[in-house]
Amino acid sequence: MITAIVFVKADVARIPEVAEVIAALDGVSEVYSVTGQIDLIAMIRVSKHEDIAAVVADSLNKVEGVTSTETHIAFRTFS
Repeated sequence: MITAIVFVKADVARIPEVAEVIAALDGVSEVYSVTGQIDLIAMIRVSKHEDIAAVVADSLNKVEGVTSTETHIAFRTFS
């Protein structure tokens, strides 16, 4: 399983609606509303690297109200 963490900046007036649409996308496991320089963090979990492009570039970036994204791919999980 490949995990990507996507930082999302969104239209401030639409953050809850943007979060709901992103959370419903295939490959998105959860979405967090956060404080700081970004508005939302989306956790993407897919089986292939190509699927990250499908989720982020083909779907998430096209959600109305998303103004920018920054994607990070996780190497390892520590717990």
